[in-house]
Amino acid sequence: MWAYQHNRHKHFTVHQLAVLSDNYIYLIEDHNSDALAVVDPADASAVRNACKTIKKPLTHIINTHHHWDHTDGNRSLKETFHCKIIGAAADAERIPAIDIQIDESTALKIGDLDISVLFVPGHTRGHIAYLIDDALFCGDTLFGGGCGRLFEGTAEQMWHSLSKLAELPEKTSVYCAHEYTLANLNFAHEMDTNNPDLDLRITADTQRRMKNLPTIPSSIELEKKTNPFLRPLDKNFCLQYATTHDLKSDALTVFTHLRTSKDQF
Repeated sequence: MWAYQHNRHKHFTVHQLAVLSDNYIYLIEDHNSDALAVVDPADASAVRNACKTIKKPLTHIINTHHHWDHTDGNRSLKETFHCKIIGAAADAERIPAIDIQIDESTALKIGDLDISVLFVPGHTRGHIAYLIDDALFCGDTLFGGGCGRLFEGTAEQMWHSLSKLAELPEKTSVYCAHEYTLANLNFAHEMDTNNPDLDLRITADTQRRMKNLPTIPSSIELEKKTNPFLRPLDKNFCLQYATTHDLKSDALTVFTHLRTSKDQF
């Protein structure tokens, strides 16, 4: 099979492809038009094979950020399908073959799908995410049990971005770009030792990976309960963590310490 799974939402289906060592590519098939968009095509050949299976040509590429393992297929797929490439205006000079530059104020529409654009810097300075109904495509900002490294942004920027995503409805599906979940949860368990929700997630996600199944998508609800980089939203967690590590107990200080600790883990 070319995809781990196909997730059906009310107005579209998400075809999930596993590529490279740990990347996920998502093809979004609109139910009410011929639109077929791909999120962060790291591997052009995998996307071409998927299009053959779906029996639809690719109409759009939407990039969350400029890193090669999210944009490497841009030029090749554009040559094959003559599709439009969409990305952040703040990152336009670094996104290959971009056609349409967008920002958080853009009312983006692909086929019959209305797409909200969320500016979520931190991992990179121009990172964006896409919200389609109850599905969030967040690139390398929010992971299963983790968040992206601060390559270009600050801890304050990333905390603001994660807090923005945490405000989405709890049932929102989280489609991130990498299968990092078990490694992230190993760190989470060290930082958040008395969390029964985390224990349950570790068991469930370990079982999924043993069957070669993805842990993604997760949900905003699950991430808020178990992701150490969203746990600072809980004042009790902040107080306990700050006391243990001799820190100020505000959320940003706790998040910053967690992010630094993860880099050294």
